[in-house]
Amino acid sequence: MVTPEQVKNYIEQHLECAHINVVGDGQHFEALIVSSLFGGKNRVQRHQLVYGVLGERMREEIHALSMKTLTPEEYEEQRG
Repeated sequence: MVTPEQVKNYIEQHLECAHINVVGDGQHFEALIVSSLFGGKNRVQRHQLVYGVLGERMREEIHALSMKTLTPEEYEEQRG
């Protein structure tokens, strides 16, 4: 069974993140991912970037991944 820490590591290995937090139960995960690579991309493009990083793991190991993808500026704005 995949742990939230493993999912976090998979993403961090291939995507430059300013901040990342992953929680989950081994099949269903929720992630907050902050990356400057999301700049100029819409929500679908951001999610596609993350799915691309996870590749086959999305079919074989991770049943569901809910994501909130933000640029560092958006993240700071939301933190207020």
